[in-house]
Amino acid sequence: MKIDSHQHFWNYDPADYDWISDAMAVIRRDFDASDLRTVARPCGIDGSVVVQARQTLRETEWLLDLADSDAFIHGIVGWVPLVSPDIAEVLNRFSARQAFKGVRHVLQGQTDLSFIHSPAFTRGIQALTSRDLTYDILITASQLPAAVKLVDRHPHQRFVLDHIAKPTIAGPPPADWIRDLTALAARPQVSCKFSGVVSEVRLPTWTPELLTPYFEVVLQAFGPQRLMFGSDWPVCLVRSEYDRWFNFVTTCTASLSEIEQTQILGQNAVDFYHL
Repeated sequence: MKIDSHQHFWNYDPADYDWISDAMAVIRRDFDASDLRTVARPCGIDGSVVVQARQTLRETEWLLDLADSDAFIHGIVGWVPLVSPDIAEVLNRFSARQAFKGVRHVLQGQTDLSFIHSPAFTRGIQALTSRDLTYDILITASQLPAAVKLVDRHPHQRFVLDHIAKPTIAGPPPADWIRDLTALAARPQVSCKFSGVVSEVRLPTWTPELLTPYFEVVLQAFGPQRLMFGSDWPVCLVRSEYDRWFNFVTTCTASLSEIEQTQILGQNAVDFYHL
């Protein structure tokens, strides 16, 4: 199976999605499963993992309802209030839904990540671990050292790094990003999504020659057994059509064995999220 490990749906509202700037006007509209199938199925994609775009329980419930009615949606990574005293009750309720696979909290905009080591956040991660749920790490490159500390505090938790930690892409891979990403990859319970990369390009256009070295870095760090294809659709549409991104990733894997290509393009997502 080919699985898109990272994409989003939303009913667009300017207040709820104020991060969608004028420069991103192409995604200022609704996106649903039928829109995704239109672009993903021609690429041979068999299903997807939908990841939260808003930090609300209402959105998590909405995504789970979508998954109940559409077999193309294989898993949901939602948002829950990890620091809430009621986190166990919330997770028990969502865990009863077959499509609920894990959670994500938006850390990338936080200037101080010390709270991820607080007793409340620690209890939240422990609640995920005890229920065999995953955690998507959404950070920027400068936050990688903090992510290493988080992972080390929870050696039995399954983590996946979103968007290769969003390095600034304006040329060759930055040395500090390579160093810190490699340190995180040394923790065997962490996987990585090769997704969202085009959004970090600071040049007018992106080319395979520009982005291939970034793929090579994450492949070297995580290996084909812990690396997943993700589109970050529809956000990717600001810089790339779906098929262009998928074809680029497929080309990056062309020199690997058939088994390794299968792992990156779908099987690792199936195994990680228990799809």
